[in-house]
Amino acid sequence: MAKSSTPKATKKPAPKSAASSGPENAHTVLPHLVCAGAAKAIAFYTKAFGAKETFRLDRADGKVMHACIVIGSSPIFLVDEYPEWHLLGPLARNGTSVTLHLTVPDADAAAAKAVAAGATLTMPVDDMFWGDRYGVVTDPFGHRWSIAHKIKTMTPGEIADAMRKEEDSW
Repeated sequence: MAKSSTPKATKKPAPKSAASSGPENAHTVLPHLVCAGAAKAIAFYTKAFGAKETFRLDRADGKVMHACIVIGSSPIFLVDEYPEWHLLGPLARNGTSVTLHLTVPDADAAAAKAVAAGATLTMPVDDMFWGDRYGVVTDPFGHRWSIAHKIKTMTPGEIADAMRKEEDSW
């Protein structure tokens, strides 16, 4: 019998997860916030949202080169502004198009805690058509946070119907 010249399939190792560059057990996508005053931002997130700092690399000039905090089970990276590298926070850009969503046991209490820590209430907490109690705050560094807890579990169809009814009042 002649030997086949077809090469055998070789198994390649699975690629590392995108989260492997972040902290252990990190989510696949994690926010990386640019803040004018990242050290102050870490202190604010600790006070407002119960963040825990897990890593921090400060430069000799005191600016944060890289830091990681964890809120609940979600890691968040932070860095100071570095205009020379085009790293600017929302305040320098006159706003942000990104909202970070925070799921909590009590949206009213969490929003009140964030405001007491220095956030601005952007949208008061209220019951929403999609079944959440939901509100929005903007932190002192210009990042917008939606804060919510589930009040009613709904199907996608029920949410769509509720939205159509709600749209009439917009």
